[in-house]
Amino acid sequence: MTSELIAEEDLETRPAASDAVQPTELERSIEAILTIADEPQSLVSLATALNAPVPAVRQSIERLVDDYDGRTGGPQRGFELREVGGGWRLYVRAEYDDAVRDFVLTQNPTKLSQAALETLAVIAYKQPISRGSIASIRAVNVDSVVRTLLGRGLITEAYTDSETGAIHYATTDLMLTQLGINSIDELPHISPLLADGSEGFDDLR
Repeated sequence: MTSELIAEEDLETRPAASDAVQPTELERSIEAILTIADEPQSLVSLATALNAPVPAVRQSIERLVDDYDGRTGGPQRGFELREVGGGWRLYVRAEYDDAVRDFVLTQNPTKLSQAALETLAVIAYKQPISRGSIASIRAVNVDSVVRTLLGRGLITEAYTDSETGAIHYATTDLMLTQLGINSIDELPHISPLLADGSEGFDDLR
């Protein structure tokens, strides 16, 4: 009889099969995805990737936001989880933008690759432009290159399309400074530099 009671108690305290993914594990999984994601991730996409219920993902996101903002007893982090364009993405807090920019400029002064220079040129002449449009023009995947340019502070997120969620990029004042010009209008006309005059850069100056 005693063994039966123990067995019953064990069943009562044992997590149900549907609760196999504990909240902390789910939150860590969400963090892992957001760390490498280039675009905002919707609750549905996260739930699908993690095979978890959307309400559970929503609750985990809310807990992560509170954690990063220091509302759970811990310190406020240097980054935040922000909802943009119908999805969630990690961002550096605005008050630490200067620190990140100084680090990039002083601690990571390596030259840009040819691919990065070409991507930067596309953005400069076609801004604001989405990552998909950049990839279409260059006919290659540009995810890592865009991350590099963002990290260097040469481009920024201009806005997010409310319908598609696609982020559109534009150049920064830092890029102008690096080129020694005062505005985008001072960029050289590109048509004379192209063999066919326009392919991939239609309607440019």
